[in-house]
Amino acid sequence: MAKEYKLSPERLKELQEEMTYLKTVREKEVAELIKEARSFGDLSENSEYDEAKNEQGKLYSRIAQLDEILSNYVVIEEETEGDYVRLGCTVKVLDKEFDEESTYKIVGSQEADPMNGAISEDSPFGKALLGKTAGEDIVVDAPGGTVEYKIISVEK
Repeated sequence: MAKEYKLSPERLKELQEEMTYLKTVREKEVAELIKEARSFGDLSENSEYDEAKNEQGKLYSRIAQLDEILSNYVVIEEETEGDYVRLGCTVKVLDKEFDEESTYKIVGSQEADPMNGAISEDSPFGKALLGKTAGEDIVVDAPGGTVEYKIISVEK
């Protein structure tokens, strides 16, 4: 069975727009690069041709990746009931060891950006948060050992 990708409506739109761009504009640009590089002569010693073919490979790889995602996605529904942690929520937590507060948004794996506070629901931290409510303590098994947090607030 194919993997199911959880996407927000905004991320779905971004991926659809990227796919359209790649299949219309970018594909023609790469084809033109290859055509131009071929005109330089001997292909065995033509670095421009090699570079254009590499670019074509990257393009088709990304198109295949997007096609896989767009064929197997589920849009994250906005739930307004309940104050528990779920996809799309913003969670404020307190790191008990360092007494530091941090805020994270729980997102699908395709939208994860830990450096900017977007945590995947598939990550150990995301999994530990799911279903919990404000005031609960959680323990996360991280590569550096276990880390304890207290959930301060859950916002939709």
